[in-house]
This record gives sequence, C-alpha cells and structure tokens, in this order.
Amino acid sequence: MGVYTTTDPATGEEVAQYPEISDAELDELIGRSAAAYRSWRTTPLEQRRAVLARAAEIHREQADELAALLTLEMGKPITQAKGEVALVASIYQYYADHAEEFMADEPLDIAGSGTAVVRTEAIGPLVGVMPWNYPYYQVARFAAPNIALGNTIILKHARNCPQSALAIERVLTEAGLPDGVYLNAFISSAQVAAAIADPRIQGVSLTGSEKAGSAVGEVAGRHMKKCVLELGGSDPFIVLGDADVDAAASAAVVGRLGNGGQACTASKRFLVEEPVYDEFVRKFLDGMTGWQPSDPASPETKLGPLSSRSAVDELDELVQDAVSHGAEVLTGGDRPDEKGAYYPPTVLVGVTPEMRAYHEELFGPVAVVHRVGSLDEAIEAANDSPFGLSSSVFTSDPQKADRVAEELETGMVWINSTSKSSPDLPFGGVKRSGVGRELARFGFNEFANKKLVRNPGGKK
Repeated sequence: MGVYTTTDPATGEEVAQYPEISDAELDELIGRSAAAYRSWRTTPLEQRRAVLARAAEIHREQADELAALLTLEMGKPITQAKGEVALVASIYQYYADHAEEFMADEPLDIAGSGTAVVRTEAIGPLVGVMPWNYPYYQVARFAAPNIALGNTIILKHARNCPQSALAIERVLTEAGLPDGVYLNAFISSAQVAAAIADPRIQGVSLTGSEKAGSAVGEVAGRHMKKCVLELGGSDPFIVLGDADVDAAASAAVVGRLGNGGQACTASKRFLVEEPVYDEFVRKFLDGMTGWQPSDPASPETKLGPLSSRSAVDELDELVQDAVSHGAEVLTGGDRPDEKGAYYPPTVLVGVTPEMRAYHEELFGPVAVVHRVGSLDEAIEAANDSPFGLSSSVFTSDPQKADRVAEELETGMVWINSTSKSSPDLPFGGVKRSGVGRELARFGFNEFANKKLVRNPGGKK
C-alpha cells in the first residue's frame, strides 16, 4: 500500500507520512458521498451559500496557518502562499454571492404554446483529482461551485501535499458542511479509476499532466461520466515591435517565475519581434537574475525551491537536452548540488523543433526566447504547440491586439498583461490543454443538469 508524504523541498527532509486507504474504505467513502448527496441537493440554497461564505471567512482568519502548509509541502514562498489563500477565500465568497443567480430558472422564448424553462440542478457525487502546485486554489475552483450546486465531492489530492489536503477538509467541516459532502481520500491511481467506474459517481474533474488527463478521460468515457480536464500549457508571450518594452520585460519575469514557474498558465515561450528583441532580452535577463532562489519561509523571498528533487531532475533534463542540440543558455542552467530542490532562473535561446524544450512544457523557472520577424510569424510560432491554454500579447496598437487575440489558438488571451486568475473569469484551454471550463458561471454549469421543463398548456 502506498503513502502520501510531506517532504520539505527546501531541505529534502521528510516530515510526515499518511497511508493510502483500502478498497473497502474507498467503497465506504463513496457510500457516504452518495448518501450525503440525497440530502445535500435538497438542502435550501441559502444554507449551502452560508457554508461557502463561512469557508471564505475561515480562510481569511487562518491565513497564516494555511499558508505555512503550502510553504512546507511544495516550497511556495510565504508571501505567494498567503496570496493563494486570499484568492481561495474570494472563490468561496464568489459562489456564495452568485449561486442564487446561477441557479435561477431560465425561461425560454419558444414558438409553441405554453412555457418552457431550463432548471439548473445537481447531478450527484463527483471525484476530483488535483495537483500540488496550487493545493488550495485548484481544489476551490472545483469544490466551491459544486458545493453550491448541491453535488458532493471525493477529493484525491497530490501525494506530496497531504497536510494541505487534510486542511481543506477540516476548513469545510468547520464551515458547517455536513458529513459526506466533501471527503478527502488518500487513494492510488487504480482506486481513482475504480471510483470513476462506480455507478454512484457521476463525474470527474482533473487538473494535472497530459498523461494523467488521458488516463482519467479514458476511464470517464468508457463509463459515460462527465469529465473536466485542465492539463498542461506552454503559454506564448508575444512582444510586438510597438510594445512598451519596460512593461513587457517586467511582466515577463513575473509571468515566468511566479510560483517558481510551476503553473500551467505561466508564460513560457517568449516571441519577440525583431525591432525590440535585443532590448527586451537585455531587460528580461536583468529581471530574471534578480530573482535568486532562497528560503521560502522568508517574507522577502520571491523564488523558492521547486516542489521536489524529481521536479528538478525533469526540468534540468529538458534544459540539458536543448543545450546538447545547440541551444544557448543566457543565464542559469546550472543545477545546484544541494539537498533542497532549488533551480536558478534560466533563459534559453536558439531552441528549435528537434529539441524537447520546443514542444514540451517547462514546469519551472526556465524561459525560452524566440526572435520573430513579424506579427504573422509571432502568431504562427505561438500556435505551433500541442497546448492551447493561456497567452499574452504586448502591443500599443489595439487593432493588432484584437487580431492576435482572434487568431491565437488558446482558451485565454491577456492583452498587455500576464495571465491571472479571478473567480469571475472562466479558466480553461483547447487542444492538449484540456476540455471544459472552471470558475465564473461557466464552471458552475460543468457538472449541472440543465433540465428542460416544458408545459405546453401553461401560460406564457
């Protein structure tokens, strides 16, 4: 039987272990979730909203304690960890505030006699499979709208953040969530597949790698279960010749190094038009070298360790592959010889399609900069990726910005800004970045039964 382990990535020290539950215990959890659904879906909406509002309050009240767990388990700098907790509070509050609006009956303008309305209802117990890079935020995107809707949740978190996973369950219980509505489950991949296949489970949401998404999507499809998959990204960051280079370079550093570069929506491929290329690279390098890895528990730290030594191994492998095929390292690229999972800010140029770094996601503080000759070439290069999550374009010309936004094959486009998350903005991608949307009204409706109620004899 496997274990979930807290290992401090700043030191390599193993802090705590939690065993996986047995198949019988998982079956009992599914039973509890199914039983809770029967009552939770009929619980007055005002009570469900009150639980979410209280969950938001608890996140604000316990921000220091909750943030410290993020720093301990995945190395997130403490200031950024507190920012994640604040964002999570805003998500729970958003759905507490908007659930009534989102669940309101929608009358249809029909041709025949009588009335027709679409009602938004829960569908049943759901499974969530969530990653380690934003332990609270990723869960809140999935959990908050579905708790408001009346669904119940069994949540399998990442193996390296078990204490964060338990904290989520504790906070929701303290907020007044009845037993069985949200259940943490330390389970294996095989047990995830078994849970999805169980007829009591009605859907699954996963945020993670392409490999994990393909596996979960296959099982969900085989058993006719609704799924939402938020997978990888290799987000383009386009700098056109008329851009404010200072603003673009400053944003590029934050977009690449925030959360240690361990974000699916991090800016990863920098496509810079010829007239400003040299200036951008010079200023980008100045900014990147200013973020040196240090103790994530310090309030001054902007760049901490990666989540694990294995994450360092995977990232460095991509860098060394690129270098071995002719790419140039402008800064960084030297893996520290220490127990902690640190990796320096790194900038690569000369990356070409035969290198893994051209198409694969660099999940860490490594940027790839390309020189492009025109707006058309920038768009073509941006779309030359198996991913299509988010993107950024920097330009002073609104018409160029609109054209780029229209032609980019991504789920999100940010103009003169890096990608940011907010409860009222839909989140999701196209191509191998996944299917479905989270947040805003769009996330609320992913696991909802949009039930038609037609009364041909009713009064309009």
